[in-house]
Amino acid sequence: MKNQFYFFLRTFILLFLIMGRVAADDFFHTQQRLWTPEPDNVYLEQVSQKIPTTKPVQSVAFYDGTCYAVMENHIYTLDDQTLNKMSGPEQTERLLVLDNKLWALSKAGLYILKNKNWKKLDDQHFKDMCIHQGAVHAATREDVYRIENETLTNIKPKEGYLSSDKTMLMADGTQVLADPVRFGPIERIDSYSGTLYALRPGQLVLFDGAIVNEEFIDWGAFPSPNTHDMLALGSRLFITTDRGLAVLRGAALTTLDGKDRLPYEATTCLAKGFDNDLWIGTTTGAIRMLKDEWHYFGPYHWLPGDYVNDIAVHDKSVYIATNSGIGIIKYEPYTLLKKAAFYERHINEWGHKRLGFVHSLVKNDKGEWIRHISDNDGGHTAPYLAAMCFKYAVTGDEKAREEAVDAFKAMIWLDKITPKDGFIARAIWSTTGDQDKMGRHGSGGLPAKWYPTEDGKWYWKGDTSSDEVTAHYYSVSIFHDLVAKGREKELAKEHLEKIASHIIDNGFLLRDMDDKPTRWGRWDPDYLQRPYGQYAIGLNGVEIQSFLLAAYGVSGDKKFKEGYQQVLDWGYHHYTVRQKITFPPKDIAPWDDNLASRCYYTLFRYTDDPIMRSIYLRSLERTWELKRMEHVSLYSILYGAITGNDCELDLAVKHLREWTLDCVVDSYKNSHRSDLAPEPGYVPYGGGTRGMSPRETSVKGGSRNALPYDGGAGGRVVADPTGFLRDYWMARYHGMIKAPTVTDPDLISVKPHKGQQFGAKPYNGPPRPEIN
Repeated sequence: MKNQFYFFLRTFILLFLIMGRVAADDFFHTQQRLWTPEPDNVYLEQVSQKIPTTKPVQSVAFYDGTCYAVMENHIYTLDDQTLNKMSGPEQTERLLVLDNKLWALSKAGLYILKNKNWKKLDDQHFKDMCIHQGAVHAATREDVYRIENETLTNIKPKEGYLSSDKTMLMADGTQVLADPVRFGPIERIDSYSGTLYALRPGQLVLFDGAIVNEEFIDWGAFPSPNTHDMLALGSRLFITTDRGLAVLRGAALTTLDGKDRLPYEATTCLAKGFDNDLWIGTTTGAIRMLKDEWHYFGPYHWLPGDYVNDIAVHDKSVYIATNSGIGIIKYEPYTLLKKAAFYERHINEWGHKRLGFVHSLVKNDKGEWIRHISDNDGGHTAPYLAAMCFKYAVTGDEKAREEAVDAFKAMIWLDKITPKDGFIARAIWSTTGDQDKMGRHGSGGLPAKWYPTEDGKWYWKGDTSSDEVTAHYYSVSIFHDLVAKGREKELAKEHLEKIASHIIDNGFLLRDMDDKPTRWGRWDPDYLQRPYGQYAIGLNGVEIQSFLLAAYGVSGDKKFKEGYQQVLDWGYHHYTVRQKITFPPKDIAPWDDNLASRCYYTLFRYTDDPIMRSIYLRSLERTWELKRMEHVSLYSILYGAITGNDCELDLAVKHLREWTLDCVVDSYKNSHRSDLAPEPGYVPYGGGTRGMSPRETSVKGGSRNALPYDGGAGGRVVADPTGFLRDYWMARYHGMIKAPTVTDPDLISVKPHKGQQFGAKPYNGPPRPEIN
């Protein structure tokens, strides 16, 4: 009995740590919340795999547990990740699965797979097959055959096909035909509403058992004569063209194109999905059409090539044949909590962490993944530190606390490694343990400033910018308030005090080792109120206000309150509302939005002046209206947490679900698409037209700008997914996303990989000095 009690107690504690407390306190204590917490329901996550080939994959099918493909008119099987040629019909053009059988359409005839061997049923060249009135039908260019017991019967009437042309009709109901009526030239066939339809080049006809009807369409026409494929799905018959999808409903033919949000109009092939969805191949990527939305899967993030020749769907897996290989997209049940666990595992197993910092990975000349020592190692570590702080506040998980403490001490080290108190380094490089080279460039492309330590173990990077300081105040203050205990709290307070003191004592700027101002670490009026730096007065003014408020908030030292009053006397707050630049375009920097979000999160926690708060609120409102069209979860959650206002929380959750699990930053392209017009209800005040989904781009760190259509790194960078972790756990902390109600470990956690090597090799250099 006692053992049972302890078993249930351990189980309860584990679930409490994983699922979190019912509700967490938050920083802002908003009186009214106009948003409703979003549930973390089970959803289908997309998992991708690419099988590259040197030759186009013409067709693909999945049958009896095996993926089959056609290359150079030969049939291959996909075994693990290798395509192996199998003996069988030559000159094969297409593979189809119908009536639980695999069929091969070859110029040499029609074949069926039986007991892993191909059996020939007919010598003719067949173009397509379908199920019609419960039986398999196969079409040559001119005729259609019903197949029963592997026997083919031509459905052509003995008297021949009749015409729908009324001029051929006699008074007694017979027809006088000068020339025989053709069913062909047939490209595709399908059964729609109990009737057999055939697609000719640029023309749709139907056969009612006697008449080949060419005149049944009462309204509409094809958007283009260049037709390719046809598929019946429920109430509609879809036809691909190079100008969108033609859609037959009853006797009306309409078009789905860019104005209907079809992502790309040059369509090639069709396949029925697994959830009443439709898969569409195009000359540049694949599309999934759902009831109310479109999902675009472009090269090369999802697919090994651009031109899609064929699509096969089995269960919840989609196989996409392109000119450069096969893309496989599998749908697996996930929760956002499981996704967060997946990304934490990725960070650990791919070697993103080093000495408490979090790095992206780059591929060196040898093709090896190495950690990138960047311009802003503190800035890139800050989201992870914040994420672990939020996670600990929600769950009480000691592992999250350990991670937060480790990242916090790395941030503190950036100050302690420099000879000047409060002058923080941008990055730290080990002379023996780091594979990446010291970067040659610093702020704005200027030469980098690297300084050696006295013991010869390290170099640290100077010319520190405002970006880095913002990251420290954002993340270290969160650590101070949510995680720090004992000496840790004092260290966090001292850290924020030292930076603020350095800034004030040096004339409201950062002074490098040569005692000259750094390129972008300036908040002094000589910079911000003169033409040279006037463009930055809005954002930099918000930054310095947040720094000084935070320093005063954690310390109570009047020096920082007086410094805050000084920047108000200079009038910096007058530029706060319009801190986000929208014009001219050359002054718009997408990473500024990320910096502003960090400042807002700090400002609103430490300000108690109602007048200043009203200014900050107007600034946040303006920024939110400019940013909400992008649907980036960070800005929605931030705005809702601070104000309590409606913040399109459902779209923020949708954005998090659309992050791709693959963190390799492949190149992506969306500028060719036909659906790039602004979404209804959104105005692109700050440029662009609409935000791109994370599914359509890549995992991004830094600015998380959703406006660029094209980008990526050609597969030579692995991004760290700390932004997702921060957004998810921040939303959990503020009660905006609920813990999942499911308790199945497979839906809320991931297992570590065993015996597999990913990403960068473990760091093998001197340890970080003790921070105390």
